[in-house]
Amino acid sequence: MAIEEPKFELLEQTESFELRQYYPLIVAEVLVEGDLDEASSKGFRLIADYIFGNNRANTGANAKIAMTAPVMVEPMDNKIAMTTPVTLLPKSGKWQVRFVMPSQYTLSTLPVPNNTQVKLREVPGRKVAVITFSGLASETKTAKKTEELLSWMVSKHLKPVGVPELARYNPPWTLPFLRRNEVMVEYE
Repeated sequence: MAIEEPKFELLEQTESFELRQYYPLIVAEVLVEGDLDEASSKGFRLIADYIFGNNRANTGANAKIAMTAPVMVEPMDNKIAMTTPVTLLPKSGKWQVRFVMPSQYTLSTLPVPNNTQVKLREVPGRKVAVITFSGLASETKTAKKTEELLSWMVSKHLKPVGVPELARYNPPWTLPFLRRNEVMVEYE
């Protein structure tokens, strides 16, 4: 069974890079602390708990929500500096981890999280530049791919307006060479 991914229009594609126009979507997200791996794991567990039934549906019962891809991780309080090496390490040590909710839901039809750490919100449509890569998405590799993406954006005269986000598409038991990862940066 295929896992739903957010809908987008492909605007341009060259080698490992793409420009995409995403449509509005709804996310469940949590703010967690730690390094990239710790925060990813903590955030994943909290949101997985929500979609696997730790919630209150409109019917009053708990509801299971289908898993989607990717799981996204964004550093908080990190500014993009085009003249210095860019890292995905947040200055505050805090990360926003989010799951995209299945497209059948609206904010009013999604079950309410029982855990107050899990927040639901709508993300407006946006344009993003993307680099895709396989393997493990370590901090070092992700920082290298972020640099490559930002350099490519400079060559295309694209102005970043957001911080880099790491998107992971596969479960942790997937062999590294089969994994799909992306770094995304919103642009004007």
